[in-house]
Amino acid sequence: MKEYVLTLSQTFPKRHKRYGEPTGFKIALLNAIIDNAEGKIKLHTIRANYGLWEQRFVEINSGNAVLSIREWTGVPYRSKQRKIVTLGKYDGIGLQALYLTDLFSPGRIEGNKVALPIIANNDGLSFNDWFYWFSGYSIAKPLAIIQFTKFRY
Repeated sequence: MKEYVLTLSQTFPKRHKRYGEPTGFKIALLNAIIDNAEGKIKLHTIRANYGLWEQRFVEINSGNAVLSIREWTGVPYRSKQRKIVTLGKYDGIGLQALYLTDLFSPGRIEGNKVALPIIANNDGLSFNDWFYWFSGYSIAKPLAIIQFTKFRY
């Protein structure tokens, strides 16, 4: 079966003001999957290239592929990856398009306005950390929200 790899960072990237500090994404992802309301959660991740992820989710939803969620063991793109979990069509994963006009105004997801602090929290970040993380992203095209659970906006 085809595996699409999605890597999460253990630490904040160089361009972030919290560079090198732990993100806590692995634990927050596992908390979301097991529905642990007491811990920090990461319901989704946001990526550029919505079109690519849309094609991948056609295969995932048809049962011909799975999503292998991993983390870098060290420096991103220069270290090995460690698998956290593999999710497929029966695990509730999904894809939604996020349309942004800027990093201060509500985003649009499936025609609904959603406040960015809510999106940031569900991404496992404070709004301040989310803002610095995405300040270098192009928002000219929709971003892919890759949902790790049955949660949808």
